[in-house]
Amino acid sequence: MQHWLTTERVWLAIGFAGQALFASRFIIQWFKSEMEGRSVIPIAFWYFSLGGGVILVAYAIFKKDPVFIIGQAAGLIVYSRNLYLIFRERSLLRSAEAGTGSRT
Repeated sequence: MQHWLTTERVWLAIGFAGQALFASRFIIQWFKSEMEGRSVIPIAFWYFSLGGGVILVAYAIFKKDPVFIIGQAAGLIVYSRNLYLIFRERSLLRSAEAGTGSRT
């Protein structure tokens, strides 16, 4: 009964899950842009990029595909950096608001 559950098939399912997560970031971006009536990149886009990228790097490592590994790993740097910049900006805005709010 469990002869169909092989390591290769489990990794194939992981690869497809990673690709689905990664691809869904565009649907999220599209819906958010439609809601706002302008092109925007919501923070969820970067989370889905990072999550899908991590899973796809793991799959690429399993497949021993250096092109796929390098391509996805490079993207992880970009996604992480964008999340860092978003959180840094939010922190600076909160600090500025706290400083302005205490003076009034």
